[in-house]
Amino acid sequence: MYNFKTLYEATSVAEALKLKANHPEALFLAGGSDILIKIREGRLAGVDLINIYMLDELRGICLEKDGSILIRPLTSFTDVAMHPVIKEHLPVLGEAVNTIGGPQIRNIGTIGGNICNGVPSADSAITLKAYDAVLEIVSTEGTRILPYADFNLGFGKVDLGPTELLAGIRIPKASWENTYGHYIKYSMRKAMDIATLGCSVNVKLAKDKQSIDQLRIAFGVAAPIPIRTPKAEELAKGETITKALIDRIGEAVLEDVNPRSSWRASKEFRLQLIEELAKRATVEAIKKAGGTINV
Repeated sequence: MYNFKTLYEATSVAEALKLKANHPEALFLAGGSDILIKIREGRLAGVDLINIYMLDELRGICLEKDGSILIRPLTSFTDVAMHPVIKEHLPVLGEAVNTIGGPQIRNIGTIGGNICNGVPSADSAITLKAYDAVLEIVSTEGTRILPYADFNLGFGKVDLGPTELLAGIRIPKASWENTYGHYIKYSMRKAMDIATLGCSVNVKLAKDKQSIDQLRIAFGVAAPIPIRTPKAEELAKGETITKALIDRIGEAVLEDVNPRSSWRASKEFRLQLIEELAKRATVEAIKKAGGTINV
């Protein structure tokens, strides 16, 4: 049984924001793949809801004039994975969201809801963080721009005010151009399971494909929030691609993580995964970029 108090149906973003301003305790309802479960379980019993799922102005993907990729928050995981802009310029994001749940979940779940939940295991969040995504957040007071790197405040907590709504996720052209990525999700089962650990890596190689111009590594469930590993990223800049470098990257990522033990995995096992997945994902990203690993 879904025990909620009032369901408001917004017909536009402006109306949704007005409803939120008047009812700040109400929750936005998008795909509902997370919030409806919590209501059914009783954790959000009696809550007010503002349904925004029918707002097409919050749905879709496009390549902007400045070269940035704009993803609207109500875009489903399926639509993200299948969209030609994502397939051509940011395929690793499609690969990441394709690991979420099963087809039914991917058809209804939204990328905006995935990152607004604020959980460290969100598969889309890890890759968005690796690509320096920028968020557009709106309220009746206007729009503010926030680097996604600053959005997560703690486990399940994000920088989203009581009257604010996520309206856009933007990947700058400089973040995706000539950049190749790879995502690895480790879970207890191969399908429909939350990540025990997630790792998203992307690289930009020098023209001769022999060295790394830029490396970005992000993890999920390696800390209370999705994180980057700046020490490993800095270590790789300008370095010739060798097996020794890959091993050093694997060691360096351990300096920036803080995994916990849970029923899914111990802290020690997660640390082992962090090192190994960083190396494997880096190797695959380099291969996608046209590079090879020298001995």
